[in-house]
Amino acid sequence: MKDLDVIGIGNLNYDIIMLVDHFPEFHEKVNAEKAFFGLGGAAGNTITWLAHMGLRTGFIGAVGNDEMGEAHLRYFKSIGVDTGGIKIVDAPSGIAVVIIHGEDKRIVKYPGANEKREINFDYLRKARHIHLSSNPERIIVEAVNFASEKGITVSLDTGEARIPAGVEEKIDYLLMNEDEYRRKFGSLDPRLCKAKNLVITLNGGGALIRTADGEVEEIRGLSAKVVDSTGAGDAFDAGVVYGSLMGWSLRDSAKLGMLLAYLTVQKVGARSAVIPLGDIVETSRRLNLDLPFSRNP
Repeated sequence: MKDLDVIGIGNLNYDIIMLVDHFPEFHEKVNAEKAFFGLGGAAGNTITWLAHMGLRTGFIGAVGNDEMGEAHLRYFKSIGVDTGGIKIVDAPSGIAVVIIHGEDKRIVKYPGANEKREINFDYLRKARHIHLSSNPERIIVEAVNFASEKGITVSLDTGEARIPAGVEEKIDYLLMNEDEYRRKFGSLDPRLCKAKNLVITLNGGGALIRTADGEVEEIRGLSAKVVDSTGAGDAFDAGVVYGSLMGWSLRDSAKLGMLLAYLTVQKVGARSAVIPLGDIVETSRRLNLDLPFSRNP
């Protein structure tokens, strides 16, 4: 039996989020209507959800020897995430500054310590599943090839990275948004992708899925007033990963992802909406999503 259900690989950032009534012009100073300061980073957000849902989780990343790095480690330990794969390095911890006006947002990132993360393969072999988000090509290639050799399932949210040659067909769950998919494949045809299972989140809500058996289906989204979309994709990823590990269909896994994203966009901050599994189950039943929680193995 594996020690950990999921190990996440990716960035750990400190998020500074400000809501404004307009974006500043050249040399203009504006006051934020609201501000939020908290921990973030795409893979870190996904692992946070999964830890709250009762999975045994770990993480591979890097933080600085500073207060923000200490905060990441302290928080993960408090929710039961194994921090054995996180390096403390001689560089400032990563920062993301987000300015939001309505449904438009502008982001400035300083990667800092994140650029010094390395894969610890002895640590990685502890996992049943590996989730990658916002990683350089080198990390993607190393992790996917290792997972394929060791019989570990892997999910990849491409984020800003392209899919390196030679690994696409080894990916068990490829997660992309509509714009990313169109840029890579030239259309929205899910048959163009070689990954075993494909999930494309659609502009305006919903998702297009293609299973390993070649079945294609569009999943309708949930309607919510968007306050801040930061972390919504990471929450969606958590739903897909959780469902896959529970033996659910890709359809039900994507529906759970929709629910977690729906909860996330209604609050400011990537992790503000994170709730325990029992509350997720209750919310899914209130919304009549018919998810198979009672049939979890």
